[in-house]
Amino acid sequence: MRIRKRISRILATLLLLTLTGVARAETIRVAIGTQDTTINCAAGGLLIRELHLLDKYLPHTGKYKDARYDVQWKDFTSGAPITNEMIAGKLDFGVMADFPGTLNGAAFEKGGRKSVFITVLEGSIDGSGNGIVVPVDSPLHSIADLKGKTISVPFASTSHGMLLRAIKAQGWNPDTDVNIITQAPEVAGSALKAGKIDAHADFVPFADLFPYRGIARKIYDGAQSHAPTFHGSLVDAAYAQKYPEVVVAYLRAALEANRLLAQDPEKYSLLIENVTGIEAPVDYLYHGPLGVQTRDLTWKPEYRQAVATAIETLRLLKKTDSHLDVNTFIDDRYIREAFKESGIDYEAALKNYAKEPLIANDAATGKPIRDLNDVAQIWLVGEDKVRDYATPAQAFDALGKLGSGAKVRAVYVQDHGTGLKLFADQAWYVKDATGTVTAFLLKGAADAYARRVSGSVVDYAAARSGSQAVAVR
Repeated sequence: MRIRKRISRILATLLLLTLTGVARAETIRVAIGTQDTTINCAAGGLLIRELHLLDKYLPHTGKYKDARYDVQWKDFTSGAPITNEMIAGKLDFGVMADFPGTLNGAAFEKGGRKSVFITVLEGSIDGSGNGIVVPVDSPLHSIADLKGKTISVPFASTSHGMLLRAIKAQGWNPDTDVNIITQAPEVAGSALKAGKIDAHADFVPFADLFPYRGIARKIYDGAQSHAPTFHGSLVDAAYAQKYPEVVVAYLRAALEANRLLAQDPEKYSLLIENVTGIEAPVDYLYHGPLGVQTRDLTWKPEYRQAVATAIETLRLLKKTDSHLDVNTFIDDRYIREAFKESGIDYEAALKNYAKEPLIANDAATGKPIRDLNDVAQIWLVGEDKVRDYATPAQAFDALGKLGSGAKVRAVYVQDHGTGLKLFADQAWYVKDATGTVTAFLLKGAADAYARRVSGSVVDYAAARSGSQAVAVR
């Protein structure tokens, strides 16, 4: 009898150990929906995947001691299909902008579930990144010229919100004073080339990519709306509650990707080009120093407001009837823990509004560049680093001295009034009597500045006059 009881106890113990082992050996799925071509999402998707950064941080202690991970990556061109896959239980994380992210939260709410915004990846408190472009040979030069025109935009996107705010600022009725149609960027590119639309509004990177590819010209930058915009990451709240350490691991990988971008933006811009086909100069426009947006993983009040604005705007558009509470939809506990475990001061980062700094010497004089208001840069094919110049005139002079075999990836200038980073061949310039050359995105801004300094407004070719022509791209 005693022997039977001992055997029973032994068997029970073995069964318990077996079951415990099974639990510890659980396979945990980590399914992440990315937007590779939306290049300001790189730190939350493409770079983590391509550099295998997530593997470094996934937990393997405590309850995860014997856990196995099934990491899945799925790439999409917009946020809506990511949301569909998350709702269907096929994805755990999703990377998208403020507007589609809000629709994600509303979709979860409608299904009796919850998703949470866990981090910002990259954005602009003024709205840079979104923009409006027109065909290259269009006579239109500002948003004021768009009354009565046909403007396409991806509906319910962050750029749609920008467009509506810009129209409202003009005092126009969006239903009668302009003709707004829905159009994906892939379609809009062809429509711009064929002259089938008067203008196109879009999100990162298309308002800069289309001009770079020579099929459009930017006439409005989202920064003119002064409405914050960002792309960030969301997670299924139930998943986060079950595996909080996995969520923190993902965010630690994003922090490392962000650090690498800051450390070597040229190298990783080339990697992004290799994966997405989005040319490296466009990627650098965002990720390089003084870039179009800031890579900021903290929940600044302006980004919280962007989510609130998205909820309000989407309700007005009748795209949702959700009453999402921003205070619970945004959950900063995980990113704060990721900062802590990575040895980074979250509160200090939260207070930092600066763009990625430019710390460089002038390539012509060797002297440190102090004034960043009018810097210019040249990126040559075959060179690992971008050349920096204190002024556009110095950069243009350097272009003229390049040999005939030199190939230029891109030339960059900063808008004198706003500090916005621009492709030099897309800017307007003011030349004054002293020979100083000053860059502007908008012709109207250049005209006003020219009147103040008794200068003349010229295009890129004229701004470079006197220098030997070197083909860019």
